[in-house]
Amino acid sequence: MALSQGANAIVEAQLVQHLASIERDFDADTLTYIGPITTGADDHIKDAIEGLPRHKKRLVFILETNGGFAESTRRISDTLRHHYRTVDFLIPSHAMSAGTILAMSGDSIWMDYYSVLGPIDPQVQSQDGSRLIPALGYLIKYEELLARANAGQAGGAELEILLNFNQGELYSYEQARALSISLLEEWLVRYKFRNWRRTERRRQPVTRAMKKARAREIAAILNDAKRWNSHGIGINMAVLKRDLKLKIDDFGAKKELRQDVRAYHKLLLDYMGRMGQTSVVHTRNSYEALNWRFA
Repeated sequence: MALSQGANAIVEAQLVQHLASIERDFDADTLTYIGPITTGADDHIKDAIEGLPRHKKRLVFILETNGGFAESTRRISDTLRHHYRTVDFLIPSHAMSAGTILAMSGDSIWMDYYSVLGPIDPQVQSQDGSRLIPALGYLIKYEELLARANAGQAGGAELEILLNFNQGELYSYEQARALSISLLEEWLVRYKFRNWRRTERRRQPVTRAMKKARAREIAAILNDAKRWNSHGIGINMAVLKRDLKLKIDDFGAKKELRQDVRAYHKLLLDYMGRMGQTSVVHTRNSYEALNWRFA
């Protein structure tokens, strides 16, 4: 049931108060985006940032998304970096696929035990335009069938499926995969590893070549669809630290920050549900509900 206009104003004022608490915790501006990372999301994020009356040097981007287009992450990241030298991503729940790529453009990533990122399986729009679909699954199946055909092991039904793959679409999937990997490698070296000076154990100087090698390793692991078995699998903070050796900041370890984030996130999701909203851009200065054709 939707709230009355008066109740809307009260809830939105409470959301701003919670957001102000998070801004004080970080001494930063904040922007929240919940929704798909798709064409147009970059425009709304740009407008929200430009609408902030004052800019601090640091932005905390609170992100929740099932993913989207790798291409859109580039414009969003470029927009954030135009206005802020330091950009941190805070993930209260999940940032999958393109959301993971975007989070890797941050100087820091803040999660807790419940938060998850995902494989960097790029998404493309379905032919009817109604939904986003993961591209790697199609590429893997095509490559498997092609290998069987080249080995003379493919049956008639498999050959028919192979011939029905749209070569233009396959090329776009390959391009999306390559872009996902290159963006993650570029951003890790430029931002996440910017202050990585020495190795943790031996305290050896860290060279740019070492940073690039580490970024390639992380990109390869996150792009390995067979390793994760599912486009939608969540990779939690413990796995990111243990298997990818990725530094993650734990907002759950800071009691006041944890309370502020959870109170804000819970109220925002509850408000969106009552209003029938699936996507929003929120700052202390604006609240905008968006209506995408897909979620």
